[in-house]
Amino acid sequence: MTEEHYTGADLFVDALESYGVSKLFGNPGTTELPVTNALEGSSVQYRLALHEDVAVGMAAGYAQTRRYHAHHDDSIRPVGVANLHTTPGVAHGLGNLYGASVTGAPMVVTAGNHGTDQRHEEPILTGDLVEMTDQFTKWSAEVLDISALPSMLRRAFRVALTPPTGPVFLGLPYDVLTAETDAEPERLGEIPTAGGGDSAQIQRAADLLVEADNPAMIVGDGVARAGRDAIDAAVALAETSGARVHGEILACEVDFPASHDQWLSYIPPKEDLAQTLMGADTLLFVGTSTNTTYTPHEEPLVDPDTTCIHVSADAWEVGKNHPADAAVIGDPGEVMAEMADHVEAALPADERDSRLSDVAAMKEFVEMQMQQMGEDESDDPRASKAELVDAMRETADDADQDVYIVDEGVTAKYAMLTRWPFEPEQYISNKGGGLGYGLPAAVGAAMAEAEHAEGNEEAARHVVGFIGDGSYLYYPQSIYSAVRYDVDLSVVIPDNRNYRILKDNTLALFGGEESDYEFIGTDFEPPVDLPSNAESYGATAHQVEDPVDIGPAFDEALSSDETVVLDVLVHD
Repeated sequence: MTEEHYTGADLFVDALESYGVSKLFGNPGTTELPVTNALEGSSVQYRLALHEDVAVGMAAGYAQTRRYHAHHDDSIRPVGVANLHTTPGVAHGLGNLYGASVTGAPMVVTAGNHGTDQRHEEPILTGDLVEMTDQFTKWSAEVLDISALPSMLRRAFRVALTPPTGPVFLGLPYDVLTAETDAEPERLGEIPTAGGGDSAQIQRAADLLVEADNPAMIVGDGVARAGRDAIDAAVALAETSGARVHGEILACEVDFPASHDQWLSYIPPKEDLAQTLMGADTLLFVGTSTNTTYTPHEEPLVDPDTTCIHVSADAWEVGKNHPADAAVIGDPGEVMAEMADHVEAALPADERDSRLSDVAAMKEFVEMQMQQMGEDESDDPRASKAELVDAMRETADDADQDVYIVDEGVTAKYAMLTRWPFEPEQYISNKGGGLGYGLPAAVGAAMAEAEHAEGNEEAARHVVGFIGDGSYLYYPQSIYSAVRYDVDLSVVIPDNRNYRILKDNTLALFGGEESDYEFIGTDFEPPVDLPSNAESYGATAHQVEDPVDIGPAFDEALSSDETVVLDVLVHD
């Protein structure tokens, strides 16, 4: 910007500053040059990614992590902002835009585009950006006139931040970015909660819990997104109702303390186990969104005669897959807190104690089953996934390190969830399922943690990306951004040198034994030299072949303030 010329790009950057945005993740092209030029002298830091989907993933991991920070500091606006390049750039970013939509990351994704006065000529890179992004966003639009830019920017941030949170897309044509204006960013205003819910439905939900014989709570990631107060409310409701608690299928945040006596398990995405764990006469679903299997299930996961109570900030999720005998749309924390008061007043103490005894017995059974699932009976010299997780946990505990896990271990995920009792705000994972989200998200999360610790070293947490080898290979260039910006990050790769999930699903869908299949396109043979790959981007990297070396290698990584990649060979 010069004193004589204040443009749409300048207004865009000023809006980012006024809305508390400190970082813009992107990969620029010619149509984004007005934005990168306007960033000169701004407090907004540009964070270069070598691929647009990496930029989106970094912004998503940053936003998810800043949301946790915002739960404790009202001054933080936890929005991740990305800037992509026209049609191919947006197409590249769709994978992680989808992932961000499933995980509810509050994001504003923007893209430069050809000017509105040139599109009739169909220059290269032309496409309908709004149509491309609409299915994965809460709102998708393009600013077609400079006069609309201030209000559309304000709306984009408000929509992204308002529960249920999620990504928004805004197209920024070249002629809008270069047009002169005397407008200013509009004030953002207050962001509402999802509200306290319908009091009559809350009373009905509480009555159903009191009347139940064997109630269970299924908590989803909408609980963690609602804040620590919501998790405290979940604990209070579980304790007053005497219900056992499970995490929804594909839960990717900590929605209930794993150390609590009434916490039993995450529900795995397997039909028989899911049916068993959701076997109850009354189920309370709170903040759930992915509580079904990936492959088709032959029988209902929930018995049709089960009484179902639904609580969510997202109206779409209420009664979506199961009939709702009580339905409450509102902030999960506010709703559960009121339910807990009603249940405590109505449920006799002896009934609560009886339920808790049943929970303790079932917890013992479930823990035994989970322990057996993790046992290693193989004579393979490589570590099992359970051994890897155990070594990581023990090392972090011994070092007294406060670690924050970003997980895309895929088939190693349940070893992580069942063997490391995470506390709230300690863990996030790839909820959308598409590979390539976790590594960029880990880089963005580490940037968020570094920002949060500025001036307060006691708040610093060490970010650990737990990224399967197949996932890592989608976007290994994410490491470049981590190194370029001096990110303190440890990446641990459970490396089984194949797409194990495809082999598991083959057996689940078609039956038989592994020896019955060739498993075409599932093995990495020859294997990729992952440490050399990471080193080429400037990281410190090691391969760990012997299980006894996992602990020392991980301890060294935790002690470092640089980007370290550990390629740990594991067997299936």
